[in-house]
Amino acid sequence: MSTPKQIKFIKEELSTAKNPLFFFDDDPDGICSFLLLYRLHKKGHGVILKTTPVLDNKFINKVKEYRPDKIFALDIPIVQQEFIDSAKRPFFWLDHHTPLEREHVHYFNPRIKKSDIYLPTSYFGYQLNKKDLWLAMVGCIADWHLPDFAEKFSKEYPDLLPKVTTIDEAYFDQPISQLVKMFSFLLKGKTSEVLKRIRILSRIKSPYELTKQTTSQGNYLYNAFERINKYYEPLIKTALEKKSKGKVHLFTYIESQWSFTPDLAAELLHNNPKKVVIIARHKSGEMKCSLRSRIIPIAPALERALEGIEGYGGGHEYACGAVIKEQDWDKFLKQFKKELPK
Repeated sequence: MSTPKQIKFIKEELSTAKNPLFFFDDDPDGICSFLLLYRLHKKGHGVILKTTPVLDNKFINKVKEYRPDKIFALDIPIVQQEFIDSAKRPFFWLDHHTPLEREHVHYFNPRIKKSDIYLPTSYFGYQLNKKDLWLAMVGCIADWHLPDFAEKFSKEYPDLLPKVTTIDEAYFDQPISQLVKMFSFLLKGKTSEVLKRIRILSRIKSPYELTKQTTSQGNYLYNAFERINKYYEPLIKTALEKKSKGKVHLFTYIESQWSFTPDLAAELLHNNPKKVVIIARHKSGEMKCSLRSRIIPIAPALERALEGIEGYGGGHEYACGAVIKEQDWDKFLKQFKKELPK
């Protein structure tokens, strides 16, 4: 939870920025966080981190290209000190992953003071931008959090969230789930196509432009979502039909164009709430994974399972990502299962 002083400070810094540059994660929480901040003043540029959760000197060319007066990093787990130093700009980092020690940055993370709190970055975004309630709601639900403004949203959009129950039901069983899925799928594909969709999203004023296609812009985005969803439906059907033994439900797939890993993981966990779900996508000699659980903490097991493995990973206690070299995949799986709590 951010303090009134922090909220005032960020709003003032945003309002005085003439050309802000926003870096954000490539998931619905990241895009909703960006939109919530960008729509406050509609200035600056956005850069999505499509292939990595790390903001480092590979992105310094964007600073040189856009010449911002201030930089905002949103929902990005790792910002390297070398990037902060090289950017040489006032730097503001809004996040909710495991806190890191960095210098010369204004760092806002609720877990600094309370390690077990879980508030998506779009929750902070709504504290800054009170106008776009629907964007904040989509970002929070997509990041598995039912915010304290859910009742307000339900009253304002009763057809999208008829009743406030649990995050699981909101994510999968309420009409707002279509928006959550849409935001996730609109971030898939070529970077140029994704950036075009984000530009259009920045001008969408109502969720009904998307769900009911009440404008040409909304219709364009809805059609893009449907084209991508046609690839997802047969995958999730196959994944749900797969049977599993033991604590782990594993599903691997090969898809060269689209990555549906986190989406498959979320839906499989919904249908297997007592399992640890692992979705792995074969690509370029690597297994790109999403790991999810409801009742079994997986972050510690993942950390130990990566020892002696060519790969990396991390995240939250019950939701992690990992990338493992294909030759180490069997060894990693064996170690991970062994490290899970009995």
